[in-house]
Amino acid sequence: MNVLVVGTGTVGEAVAHLIKGKKWLGTLTLADYSLDRARTVADAVGAGYKVAQVDAGNAAQLKELIASSKADLVLNAVDPRFVPAVFDAALEAGVHYIDMATSLSVPDVQNPYTVPGLMLGAYQEERKKLWEDRGKLALIGMGMDPGLSNIFAAYAKKWTFDDISAVHVRDGGDLRIEGYPFATVFSLWTVIEECLNPPIVWRNGKIEVREPFSEPEDFVFPEGVGPVMCVNVEHEEIVQLPRSMKADVITFKYALGADFIETLQLLHRLGLDGKNPINVKGVQVAPRDVIAALSPDPSTLGKSMIGRAIVGTLVSGTKDGRPRETFHYQVCDAAETMGRYNLQPVAWQTGVMPIMAMELIAEGVWGGAGVKSPDMMDPDPFLDICEDYDVTVKLEHRLPGRSILPATEQPPVGAKSVTVKGSSSPADTAYSAAATAALSAPVSYPETDAERQGRGGR
Repeated sequence: MNVLVVGTGTVGEAVAHLIKGKKWLGTLTLADYSLDRARTVADAVGAGYKVAQVDAGNAAQLKELIASSKADLVLNAVDPRFVPAVFDAALEAGVHYIDMATSLSVPDVQNPYTVPGLMLGAYQEERKKLWEDRGKLALIGMGMDPGLSNIFAAYAKKWTFDDISAVHVRDGGDLRIEGYPFATVFSLWTVIEECLNPPIVWRNGKIEVREPFSEPEDFVFPEGVGPVMCVNVEHEEIVQLPRSMKADVITFKYALGADFIETLQLLHRLGLDGKNPINVKGVQVAPRDVIAALSPDPSTLGKSMIGRAIVGTLVSGTKDGRPRETFHYQVCDAAETMGRYNLQPVAWQTGVMPIMAMELIAEGVWGGAGVKSPDMMDPDPFLDICEDYDVTVKLEHRLPGRSILPATEQPPVGAKSVTVKGSSSPADTAYSAAATAALSAPVSYPETDAERQGRGGR
């Protein structure tokens, strides 16, 4: 399969490195607005990739490049503002398409925090019939989250639950960037877009809008990380998952940190998050582009990153009439991805997922036509090849109701979980004797002052 990668930024560069040598890959072409950038990435990989200059906002130019590169699939690795042009060019050229972020939302003008506007991915969803008629697949939101987070939800629906009441996607861990007062792990343009837009939640059959950074909670992350504050952020899963499964509540929250949130709020108050160009001494410039230019390039921050990025999907519901809660997650250590791939962890996480999807498409395992999100695909083949790509996936069976706590509250002593290796088999190994014992064990809460005094404690 011949692949055209549009965009050689943080994630595009990761894809170029990680796709090298795959048996199913034919010709790979790296395209960027800066030909020098595309050539630099290609030379660093040393796999003989072709390079091209392209304007990602010009659908006609993109269509010509798709034809000249003889691509069978286009991977969109540029900012989501360019999604319509790349998406349409792939459709018109009659090739498959993958992106890691969908087309942008448009908040309601009058009541942005109470009335839903145009949803994420709406531009693409409206064109699904055109893709079906073409007989080609547009797999949208196939990164880490959205992407693997959707697949975790699909796995829960297929194997782990009879009925699902809630799906909560959480992105956090203990990853930090040292030496910078403000830095992002991926495109600042995208960070501002998703963090300052009105976040959305799915509740009782409809999408509801919230204030940015609202409804803080302490989510208990695995791997010894423990409770970390997470807040509402706009994300694709809220729009995508209700199309493939039934749940009363679906949420996405991100562990951003108080300082990071305060900085974003300040940028917003000053108007520096604006994406429309303004006149500055005769030069048209978007305030957001200025902030992005002043910020460190995320692709260069790997050596300054310490800790682990954890993204997972917490699902609540019932199985065989019993309450059940699982957290299916992927953990990525900065030292490991830098040491093994020389890639910062979030770039590696996001870049490896579409490559895995490409393999399944190239080998005819995943197919179909139309506009689809990852939760609409069979999760088993994807999870089966995780180990081939060094993707560490784990499944925890947790005590129901103990993972999401009010902000700053510590978890009860009994809020333990049993970790098992993620599996795509229907055996449900988590319900081994050890897991069953943990789930049925009585919960122990910290003693009150009165109880300590009663037994002579201090």
